[in-house]
Amino acid sequence: MPIPEIIGGLVVGMVLGGALGWAFRTWQQNRRLGTAGKRSEELLDSARREADAMREQAREEAKKELQRLQDRAEREAARRQKEADLLEQKIAKREATFDKKIDSLDQREQRVTQKETRLDQLTKAAEKKAEEWEAKLTEAIKRCEAVSGMSAEEAKKILLESLEKEVQQESATLIRRVEAETRETAAKKARQIITLAIEKYASEQVSESTISVVPITSDEVKGRIIGREGRNIRALEAATGCNFIVDDTPEAVVLSCFDPFRREIARQSLERLLSDGRIHPGRIEDIVAKTEKDVQEAIRELGEQTAYDLGIHGLHPEIIRLIGRLKYRTSYGQNVLNHSIEVANIAKVMAAELGVDVQQAKRAGLLHDIGKAVSYEMEGTHALIGADLAKKYGEAPAIIHAIAAHHAEEEPRTIVAALVQAADAVSAARPGARRETLETYVKRLEQLEAIADSFEGVNKAYAIQAGREIRILVDPTKLNDDGASLLAREVRKKVESDLEYPGQIRVTVLRETRSIEYAK
Repeated sequence: MPIPEIIGGLVVGMVLGGALGWAFRTWQQNRRLGTAGKRSEELLDSARREADAMREQAREEAKKELQRLQDRAEREAARRQKEADLLEQKIAKREATFDKKIDSLDQREQRVTQKETRLDQLTKAAEKKAEEWEAKLTEAIKRCEAVSGMSAEEAKKILLESLEKEVQQESATLIRRVEAETRETAAKKARQIITLAIEKYASEQVSESTISVVPITSDEVKGRIIGREGRNIRALEAATGCNFIVDDTPEAVVLSCFDPFRREIARQSLERLLSDGRIHPGRIEDIVAKTEKDVQEAIRELGEQTAYDLGIHGLHPEIIRLIGRLKYRTSYGQNVLNHSIEVANIAKVMAAELGVDVQQAKRAGLLHDIGKAVSYEMEGTHALIGADLAKKYGEAPAIIHAIAAHHAEEEPRTIVAALVQAADAVSAARPGARRETLETYVKRLEQLEAIADSFEGVNKAYAIQAGREIRILVDPTKLNDDGASLLAREVRKKVESDLEYPGQIRVTVLRETRSIEYAK
């Protein structure tokens, strides 16, 4: 077969194959499209049905929500209507009340107008009457002046002078009577308050001495305390400033020192050395230094505990340390810390009875003897030293004044200062409070009065404030003012040389002239 025919046959076959393939693909596509159309129609119908169902459900829910909102709106409207009705009723009642008040005010206004009219009439009548009386009085004064021969001013002056003299006499009598009644009442009330304070605060008083006793297990320990050629006891005395008395007293070593603080350090140091067993000069110095540090810490804790027990706050740390140090100070055998606590409590009781600031009185009572903690180191009386310390560490002016005035170095200007002075006298100056028997106490006061009576020109001498002051009354015809000053100085010198006493004694010389008359 020729090649052109073959090529022609192939071309025809290819055309027929392509036509058949296209026809087959077209048939498949049409078939798929028919199937997809049916599926889409089914999905569309299903979506329509679901949309109709959802639309119906939404329509039902909307109806329910609308009904719920309508019910709520109706309830709110009913409530508001009820409130409006109540408010309307209140307004109606108030309007009625206002109407009544307006009517009442109108009536009152009418009555006031009537009274004003009446008052105007009476005022005019009174003015007219006053003018008539003034004319009559003027005429009467002229007649009196003509009869008496003096003017009205002169008569008035004489009358006022007479009244002034009479009033002065009556006022002087009244003042004397009130002063007498006041003194009697005040003395009675003061006795009651002090008695009540003593009854409420009754504490034991323990007199302290200037020695301490340290017990030892056996007399062999004494040799160890003394040491070879006495080196241990010399080291102890040099480190503590106390005398160690190792004598024939069985199983005891006596420590002697006027300073209780140093004596306490010596006592604790010796007890620690005996407990440790190693006693030699190097060890002694270490133990004494450590003991002093521990005692200082104990002093601070004691001051804090004392302030806490009394309910006193805000004290300077140095003041607290000085309070604790008062435990190791004595005044004529009386422990100063116990005395200060007692004064604080007594002052508190008396302040409560008088309605005075209790905290202030208690604080001043605790600090009144704070100067005794350092008085042996500084010059001056412990009251003024204590006042300076209180001022230095920020205490209030009232507290500073009470401290300075508790021994009359200053004149008490406040009730708290007077209470602290009285509480101090109750605590420290009564017989038995200190290391002094009643017989010794009375004898000392008698000697004090006898010294004052021994001088020429003295009428009478009285020992007051439990022997803290001697008050001397002199004859003004025998001594002038200069002689009284000289007498006070001479009495002071004789008291210092002839008498033993605690603290200080104030010498007061009084020179006065009295004029006394009796009306019968």
